[in-house]
Amino acid sequence: MFATSAAFKALARREASRNANINVRAMANLAAYEDFGKNVFTGSVADEYLKKHGASVELLKDPSWVKTAPDTVANAVFDWAIDRGVNVYCHWFQPMASSGVRHGLTGQVQNMMLKFDANNEIQKDFKGKTLIKGETDGSSYPNGGLRGTHQAGGYLAVDTSSPIFCRGDTLFIPSAFVSYYGAALDEKTPLLRANAALDKEASRLFALLGMDTSSGVQANIGLEQEIFLIPREEYYRRPDLQLTGRTIMGKNAPRGQEMCDHYMAPLSSATAALACMQEIQDECWRIGIPLKTRHREVAPNQFEFAPLYGSNTTQIDQNVMVMQIIEEVAAKHGLAALLQEKPFNDVNGSGKHNNWSIATRDGVNVLEPGDVLKATGNDDAFPVIMAAIVAAVDENGDLMRAAIASPGNDFRLGACEAPPAIVSTYLGDDMTNYLEAFMNGKSAKYEPGVKTLDLGTREVLPFQVPAEDRNRTSPFPYGGARFEFRAVGSAQNVSLVNTVLNTIAAEKFAAFAERIEAGESPGDVAREALKKHWKVIFNGDNYDEANQQMLTDRGLWRIDSGVEAIAQLTDSKNIALFEKMNVFNGEELAARQDVLHGHYIGTVEMEALTMIDMINQHVIPSVKAAGVGPLAELEAAIPKLKEALGAIHAANSPLEKARLARVLRLETMIDIRDVCDSAEEVVPANLWTLATYKELLFLDSHTVTEPEYFGE
Repeated sequence: MFATSAAFKALARREASRNANINVRAMANLAAYEDFGKNVFTGSVADEYLKKHGASVELLKDPSWVKTAPDTVANAVFDWAIDRGVNVYCHWFQPMASSGVRHGLTGQVQNMMLKFDANNEIQKDFKGKTLIKGETDGSSYPNGGLRGTHQAGGYLAVDTSSPIFCRGDTLFIPSAFVSYYGAALDEKTPLLRANAALDKEASRLFALLGMDTSSGVQANIGLEQEIFLIPREEYYRRPDLQLTGRTIMGKNAPRGQEMCDHYMAPLSSATAALACMQEIQDECWRIGIPLKTRHREVAPNQFEFAPLYGSNTTQIDQNVMVMQIIEEVAAKHGLAALLQEKPFNDVNGSGKHNNWSIATRDGVNVLEPGDVLKATGNDDAFPVIMAAIVAAVDENGDLMRAAIASPGNDFRLGACEAPPAIVSTYLGDDMTNYLEAFMNGKSAKYEPGVKTLDLGTREVLPFQVPAEDRNRTSPFPYGGARFEFRAVGSAQNVSLVNTVLNTIAAEKFAAFAERIEAGESPGDVAREALKKHWKVIFNGDNYDEANQQMLTDRGLWRIDSGVEAIAQLTDSKNIALFEKMNVFNGEELAARQDVLHGHYIGTVEMEALTMIDMINQHVIPSVKAAGVGPLAELEAAIPKLKEALGAIHAANSPLEKARLARVLRLETMIDIRDVCDSAEEVVPANLWTLATYKELLFLDSHTVTEPEYFGE
């Protein structure tokens, strides 16, 4: 643990101890941060090497370097990489619909940056053309028919918005991945197109409101990553966790999260979890990922990391690498990391809250009222922007739901702190009252209220807090300077999420700008939009079933099934929206819908086949050995599962297959799970061969470790 952890060595100096037998926690210092970003080709790191080739880091700020100076950048990158011990490169891309299945979520082919001549002398083999583009197989990845086996090419082009970095001996070049005809085969290309749409249309509207948008506009995000860490030896006793990422059976332990005792509790050095999290942070810091926060989450063995925010392409690239690092480092510490949204029944699932904001590139956050007022001198500017976003959410809640439709989210949404599948937005009473007054004709500066808490003590002086509390049940709450999309799943690549948010905002900004340019008052346009879309604002308890029915009756988007949500991608209004914003064409949307349905079908098929194996190889033998349990029901379950799988295979379309898969997963398999769990309840522990929830979920009380001593 600490004694061998790279994180410990980097993060702490050994504290002298008078007694070598006392286990003491090391003291933190700044040494850990000396290597921050050393493995990222940006800033002062890149500047040092570019200057050796007659350029500077300013060159990288203009994407046209791929045409004007690719060899200069390639030479600098090569020198830097060799100095960092790197001799392999790859164009690093994000195939469609890999969430929850593909380790690391990315694709890559690793090539040597060196070659050997006829005399076996080593020579450089890394040029500008090598850096800026590549080619690989485009038919074997999920592509929804955009590529045929006889049309195998997939083309890679460097994404200049996300910096090149290295890890181990490998240089990673963030790239877009498209077909020969330019169709998006990846998650990044649509996001970059949506970024362009947002930049164009937001700049247009904000300029009309009096803001200087000459620097351009971008979306910034911050991604909170929740995970489970479980003992690896118990992980190996669960075929379902190994093959599907979740427990498809398992009786609840006598103890769950009833006492919330795990939430933000001390990260104990008595288990491997703290050392694991330290090493994850250390690895991430070296490649410029600012994982600022770590803590225990609510469920047993659940943890969370959160970075500082940044531009969406950079943050998404960093997040998929964080997920890979988490899995790899966990294994080194005798742990298994579970990223799936609902690996355990009846305890909190894991999310990846997507904190989304919009800013000019020179730093004006347009979701922060004070920033907007200072930049425009216009009291109406901020409510106009908010009105456009409120309208976008109301009109396009189906797309927001489609963006978070993952197999794991089918179990998570609406349970244990995850918001329900009803798309509303929480603004808080202060903001809601302000916008309501604006809607009714009053223009004024927004001044959020504050509240003073006086604890009546001498030691803790009175202090101020916001006038209102947070709302954890809303799928899309406003947080003072950002919107937090809380319904996003932990295993997801959030590119589609942010593609949707940027596109729907851009389209509404464009609609507002067109009317203002035609002579209408910005205030009048915004007031009309607020009156039309006010119903999507809800500040109450989204868990309350009466409120859920009320919101449904109000006409908000409610799509409980992830399968049906995915099908909304090809709705005529959504095809028109994406084509208008040049983000997707109809063919790309149809392909993506088929890929996402195929991803769902494949996930369910793996789970059903794993359930069959576990019943045959574990549950039935345990019941027979014990002489107790529902043997006949277990034996009858196998043909039911096989019959359901046969029906899926026989269905004609991906949508029909996915609908049948959802029934199998959320009805048939849940019923069969109940039978398996009833068997576990009566079979003696020494005859039950699967790791139990008790063994999986309680590191603090079920991990045996040798004491560690920090003295010499």
